[in-house]
Amino acid sequence: MNISYNWLKEYLDFDLSPQETADALTSLGLETGGVEEVETIKGGLEGLVIGEVLTCTDHPDSDHLHITTVNVGQGEPLQIVCGAPNVAAGQKVVVALVGTKLYSGEESFTIKRSKIRGTESFGMICAEDEIGIGTSHAGIIVLPAEAKVGTPAKEYYNIKSEYILEVDITPNRIDGASHFGVARDLAAYLKQNKLKGVLKKPSVDKFKIDEPDGGTPVRVENTEACPRYSGITIKGVKVTESPDWLKNRLTSVGLRPINNVVDVTNYVLQELGQPLHAFDVAHISGGEVIVKTLPEGTKFVTLDEVERTLSERDLMICNDKEGMCIGGVFGGLNSGVTESTTDVFLESAYFNPTWIRKSARRHGLNTDASFHFERGCDPNDTIYVMKRAALLIQEVAGGKLTGPIQDVYPNPISKPVVELSCDKVNSLIGKGIEKETVKSILDSLEITIDKETEDTLTISIPTYRVDVLRDVDVIEDILRVYGYNNIEIGDSLKSNLSYETPTDKSYDLQNLISEQLTGGGFKEIMNNSQTKESYYITSELFPISSSVRIINPLSTDLSLMRQTLIYGGLESIAYNRNHQNPDIKFYEFGNCYFYDASKKVEGENLREYTEEFHLGLWLSGNNISNSWAATDEKTSVYQLKAYVENILSRLGIPASRYDYVQTSNEMFSAALDIQAKGKGKSLGTLGIVSKKLLKVQDINAEVFYAELNWDTLMKEIRKHSITYTDISKFPAVKRDLALLLDKNILFDQIEKIAYKAERKLLKNVSLFDVYEGKNLPEGKKSYAVNFILQDDEKTLNDKQIDAIMQKIQRSMESELGAQLR
Repeated sequence: MNISYNWLKEYLDFDLSPQETADALTSLGLETGGVEEVETIKGGLEGLVIGEVLTCTDHPDSDHLHITTVNVGQGEPLQIVCGAPNVAAGQKVVVALVGTKLYSGEESFTIKRSKIRGTESFGMICAEDEIGIGTSHAGIIVLPAEAKVGTPAKEYYNIKSEYILEVDITPNRIDGASHFGVARDLAAYLKQNKLKGVLKKPSVDKFKIDEPDGGTPVRVENTEACPRYSGITIKGVKVTESPDWLKNRLTSVGLRPINNVVDVTNYVLQELGQPLHAFDVAHISGGEVIVKTLPEGTKFVTLDEVERTLSERDLMICNDKEGMCIGGVFGGLNSGVTESTTDVFLESAYFNPTWIRKSARRHGLNTDASFHFERGCDPNDTIYVMKRAALLIQEVAGGKLTGPIQDVYPNPISKPVVELSCDKVNSLIGKGIEKETVKSILDSLEITIDKETEDTLTISIPTYRVDVLRDVDVIEDILRVYGYNNIEIGDSLKSNLSYETPTDKSYDLQNLISEQLTGGGFKEIMNNSQTKESYYITSELFPISSSVRIINPLSTDLSLMRQTLIYGGLESIAYNRNHQNPDIKFYEFGNCYFYDASKKVEGENLREYTEEFHLGLWLSGNNISNSWAATDEKTSVYQLKAYVENILSRLGIPASRYDYVQTSNEMFSAALDIQAKGKGKSLGTLGIVSKKLLKVQDINAEVFYAELNWDTLMKEIRKHSITYTDISKFPAVKRDLALLLDKNILFDQIEKIAYKAERKLLKNVSLFDVYEGKNLPEGKKSYAVNFILQDDEKTLNDKQIDAIMQKIQRSMESELGAQLR
């Protein structure tokens, strides 16, 4: 939120500089990100002075130029050539001296000594638009006769430097989302630090009803959604452009002026933090404001000319025929104040924050009003704010306050009462603070002490502090005003012994695998765990009935929690390919969420929900591209399989502890399910992403994907212990077999049979060539397989090696029908 330093000083008389103010607010918990100096007029009118035209004659070589002499209060009068039709001797004017920089939008130019049609000119007599104080270019500015020659234009127009403080309002501190709210907090800081600071709340003492009869009555039908509704009718207003002071105030904090009535409502929101709405009385059909809900499906056109479908849970401000405004969120197209408006009904209400938040999310609207209402305004301040706004409207637009004040407040909201223990204050803060200091801080925060004993204080909290409801909240307030930096670090350090938890181990292994993948050229991605319903609506593998729905989604595209990581990764791949980055190596750690209605148990709200931590890997495009040292090489599913096996190996799960089972589903055109050996429990899946899925994301390249269940992997290695053996002193022996096999036989089957045939001396089996084509019988393929044999206790001889290889060969022939080529 933007806070104007000069505006802030209207409510608090203090001497801190803008930067010191920012530091003070940050220490109070209203973190200020920066201080920016801005100018109401670009350039600040530097180099411009008030002058007097002494003489004015026609230029001999022009039919429209004039040669003037101008007294600028500095030495000899200046000769200036001027083309304005209204220039004349005796005028007081604004003069840009030589060297002055003038601005036109983002462009600028510097006044120089020049010759115009042969006559020297030593400056420029300015029009409104040339110096930024107006838009007229009909002629030069002619000032009143009392304007003093030589006065800097900056002083004449009262141009002051403005500083804007960028205050980051946290959701719990809505009381600080206004200039007076910030001033109120800053006053507490100044008081506790014994600095100058007198808080002045805008006065409404001049408020009075001009005409007691003829106002607009109010009827509230839904007091749950609208606990309090206040309003006043102002008749005979003149809706025009706002005065400069009001426009300058709004533009300084980034708001666009609209008209004087609407600008007042925006001004008061920035001033006091209470949203207001002004209705044109001419559009209040039936002469009564009705606060209620409308039937489900009712159509309503909002101020942005968008037709919206209302829910029966949307609070509406209505007349006797239709809705005029979505209460606390957004106005309607036809009920607002325009230049033709003569009578205004001014609304100042307190709406239920939950109702407002849900309506704003439901319609995708995030307005200044909803921002304040959904975080909680002060229910006991509506009348004061209404009076303040009504007086300002009368000041800038005229009009008479008509009829009695409307105030529907059936169940007044009282101040929260908290019992505060002095011992607990000192215990939580970590330092003994004098009781009188605590009482002084409470007083500076407008927290009243109702009852006091030796050890406790019974206190009442202002209703504008919606975040302070418990004693610990009060203690937090005491600490932030006392100053976090004033709590000294003790001389002793208290510690306790701890042990590594499964969560700690999992986190360490995540970092280990992340480093491994990053070293392999992967980039980590982080996608939103909220996802599109369209991904799951026709899915069999991840049915929509198993999805966790979001009650108040940020948008219709983010209405479910993801069940798999694949879709987010495909979106990232599509984005990168569209930005000329087709070679992809991505990985992501993330949670997936599931719902199972059959597990629902009465009284156990979360029983039917589960959450799993997964690791996803994506490959696409080229593995090697545009290299002088090697030809281009495409990625493949086999590379992905190698990366997965390296991950499992690094975690302590060797190949002997899992099997690959061929599978296929809607996600993959071909896939392998990785299952823990002997358990049938799936550790993950890898394969080639189906073309149907790629088409949805408009990806016209192969994508290889693996998704591992990290939680299951952590369970698998829970009892894993690291062992080691000495490197064998005896040499390993390599032997190759070229096997002719049926096309449907996988290398995985060969590997299993080989280890089954020789358990002790066979150390490794690897595939180094696959051939299909001519000179082979139909339906056959050739595998070239390498076997490594080694005895850790002696050197193998030819007889032993041949016997082992024959045993492996016979197993291949008998179980797979293999033939030796």
